[in-house]
Amino acid sequence: MSQTVIEPAPSATAMVQASVADRREPFLVIENVVKRFGNFVALAGVSLRIQPGELISFVGPSGCGKTTLLRAIAGLDPPTSGHIVQAGHDITALPPSEHDFGIVFQSYALFPNLTVTDNIGYGLRGREWPKERVGHRVQEMVTLIGLQEHERKYPAQLSGGQQQRVALARALASEPGLLLLDEPLSALDALVRLHLRSEIRALQRRLGVTTILVTHDQEEAMSVSDRLVVLNKGHIEQVGTPKEVYREPATSFVAGFIGRSTEVDGTVESDGVVRAKGVALRVEAASRMSPGSAVHVFIRPEDVLLGEDAGGNQSANTCKVTSIEYLGPICRVGLQAGDMGIEADIRPDEIGHLGLGSGRPIPMMIPPERVMVFPADV
Repeated sequence: MSQTVIEPAPSATAMVQASVADRREPFLVIENVVKRFGNFVALAGVSLRIQPGELISFVGPSGCGKTTLLRAIAGLDPPTSGHIVQAGHDITALPPSEHDFGIVFQSYALFPNLTVTDNIGYGLRGREWPKERVGHRVQEMVTLIGLQEHERKYPAQLSGGQQQRVALARALASEPGLLLLDEPLSALDALVRLHLRSEIRALQRRLGVTTILVTHDQEEAMSVSDRLVVLNKGHIEQVGTPKEVYREPATSFVAGFIGRSTEVDGTVESDGVVRAKGVALRVEAASRMSPGSAVHVFIRPEDVLLGEDAGGNQSANTCKVTSIEYLGPICRVGLQAGDMGIEADIRPDEIGHLGLGSGRPIPMMIPPERVMVFPADV
């Protein structure tokens, strides 16, 4: 039988905490920000509110404006128009040196001629950072990132993951109100990236620092973020929790960009039925649409039911297996129903149980409430 994922309801404590957070003044307010480079509009009236202590990720395709927005917040590329307010202070036109942030880049940007401790303490200067305080703060950060045994080493003597820890410690050393992470893990291999993103999230929660992450890695963004900001062509398409953005996409762009899905064009028929590529699909959301409407249909592979789970349902369709791809914890099964190709994710041990094999027919059904549809003209 197909695997069913039961998502726990939020606890009363979590709901109370969320309610309190909603009433707080936002730490960062981005109001109608526009950024032009000549005739090219990189940001087209972006507005956003970020709460204190929140970790929020900017995601979207290349050229969507996510890095431009991060640089505008940092003062590295001030907006053409609009306002950015941090902790009640308008920072729109301030130079980067007067912004309260720490930043970590993809390239680490460590000084090769400085040791770990010297790199971390590099920005701790001025009257508020006397020598003794600097020493205490640097040691505190070295301990925090777990590099006590490497504190006298130079960047070239460290692994990529260790270098990124140093860059993170340097960004946090001055106790900034805002932490900016610009593709911080993309240069690392998969296993190091997986481990380090968990460390970054745990560290961010422990320190409570408001954090913005720019990443092209959807899994990374969904695993660490309180909320996602999905950008496309300089506009915000949707802001929401990872679950909201994945399960309740606001637009067809979000449905197609976040996560994996089968996308097909269809037409609404009566009684909440959508016909797509010769296949009749019952779609709960289509019951609110006019018959004859052209729609985009999106189906998540984990929502496709096969065999016994689908066979007894009147909405089931018969399909044929076209491919089976082993991906470790799941197998991705390619299916053909009518003229529609579709993917289903199942557990490896279900392959034998379902008797799946290339060309074999099998009942298939997608729960009507799980099929996502959007008007074709949106």
